[in-house]
Amino acid sequence: MIRRPPRSTPLYSSAASDVYKRQVLYTSFLLIANVLSANETKFGELNNLKFGDMKKMTLSNNVFSAPNTVFFDQDGKEITLKQFQGRVTLVNFWATWCAPCREEMPSLETLSNQLGSDTFQVLTIATMRSSSEAIDNFFDKNKIVNLPKFRDPKGQLARASGVAALPLTILLDKNGYEIGRLIGDADWSKSATIDFIKKAVEIDTAK
Repeated sequence: MIRRPPRSTPLYSSAASDVYKRQVLYTSFLLIANVLSANETKFGELNNLKFGDMKKMTLSNNVFSAPNTVFFDQDGKEITLKQFQGRVTLVNFWATWCAPCREEMPSLETLSNQLGSDTFQVLTIATMRSSSEAIDNFFDKNKIVNLPKFRDPKGQLARASGVAALPLTILLDKNGYEIGRLIGDADWSKSATIDFIKKAVEIDTAK
């Protein structure tokens, strides 16, 4: 079976600053280094569960913490990722104008419905040009009721997280450190994906 490459939509135009381009390049180098050291981390065992779309998950060396950059909840209140520590957290950056993002969103809700608990949660953060009205319309049309309508309107959190294309999903441990990231879309409802997330939670909650 030929495995299709991940689909993604560029987040920034060709006019992006040279400074940011260097930041993205630096992040890419760090991610490559992370792959080489993944087996040395407590999450290295996840390499044995990288089937299906999880083959696209790049494991981190678990030293990069989530940025403390402000984003907004559905009511416009300022929040940060630090407030969600205490559980393994899947952070999905998406946009209403991103076709692959829209396609994978229902499977993210399935994942949240199946595994959401006091040890795991899914955060969906619409970044850049995604108005509250457009988010509401998309959620209503697709009958998505259990995912958060968080917004990153200026892309500040996305930039701080090294996001250069959408969708991009980051898996964080309960202390806010990066377990891994997946660039492009995925079917988060597949059994292989469920098993991967379950194992990450099991490792993170082990005594």
